[in-house]
Amino acid sequence: MKLPNARLAPLTVALLMTTGLASAQTVLNVSTWLPPSHGATMAQNQWCEAVEKETAGSVKCNLLPKAVSAPPGTFDAVRDGLADVSYTVDGYTPGRFIFTQVAEFPFLGDSSTATSVAYQRIYDKYFAPLGEHRGVKVLGVFTHGPGIIFTVKQPVTSAADAAKLKFRIGGGNINELSKLMGWNTTLKPATESFELLSTGVMDGTFFPDESLQSMRLNMVRYATTFPGGLYNTSFVFMMNPAKYNALKPEERAAIDKVSGENAARLFAAGWDRTDAASREIQKTTGVQRQMASDAFVNEVKAKQAALEDKWAAAAEAKGLKNARAVLDEFRAETQKLK
Repeated sequence: MKLPNARLAPLTVALLMTTGLASAQTVLNVSTWLPPSHGATMAQNQWCEAVEKETAGSVKCNLLPKAVSAPPGTFDAVRDGLADVSYTVDGYTPGRFIFTQVAEFPFLGDSSTATSVAYQRIYDKYFAPLGEHRGVKVLGVFTHGPGIIFTVKQPVTSAADAAKLKFRIGGGNINELSKLMGWNTTLKPATESFELLSTGVMDGTFFPDESLQSMRLNMVRYATTFPGGLYNTSFVFMMNPAKYNALKPEERAAIDKVSGENAARLFAAGWDRTDAASREIQKTTGVQRQMASDAFVNEVKAKQAALEDKWAAAAEAKGLKNARAVLDEFRAETQKLK
């Protein structure tokens, strides 16, 4: 047998080593249904960068060019392995998740950071052990910024004004609250908002500030804000459990390190940043903003009280003890984070 040229041996060894490293590398297929410039998409990308850094490159992300599913199907898509990592709105599948609704109540906080970090802490302490998100590995939970009423042709100064219009909403508690308020709302993903508003099928939408830019809603002319937000939307950031469990122990530890509250802060910071940028843009595009009156706020509070009683009963039926106390603790936590 002829031995290889000695001068080629180092190159051969280097190639073998490179091949070995490449074969040992794990690639996570990462999906998003929001635009590349959206704060949540950018936060997910930053999480990927953190994973690669913490694992010294042994785990990397492949950012898919197209979402593997429409938003409502994303949870099941990750569960079934169509994507390894993504995020979705819990309320896009009505009735599926109960505990998560606590993060969707009105008047919780004036930033995504306050509500998201408080939510993550409450989730870890009370909700995660009960396994409502079974089927996926939860990497984090978060909310968007304070929910606002946006309209195209006329302002909303009262509950009666809102009752005259048709709105797109994203589901969750705001869906139930709208029914009690007597408002005409339709559950549709955020990605359908432009078509619904531009064609006049809907008169307005409930969104955080950033959505005017990320969803290109340049037809919006009026905004009604609420102290602490009219609502929030609960998101889950997740990973396929089989993919997670197939990683080396040190790789799983690295992912855990950059997830949880660290991931919640990452997504929240992205949302707060894009909310603030949108408010500046609205000044130049002529969006007329007004804060809801005390009477309007009190009408919402009166209807919301019944929903909180309903939530507490449903949550306790699913195994959560002292649901009212958990809600009070959540609200107290958001106040500490302001």
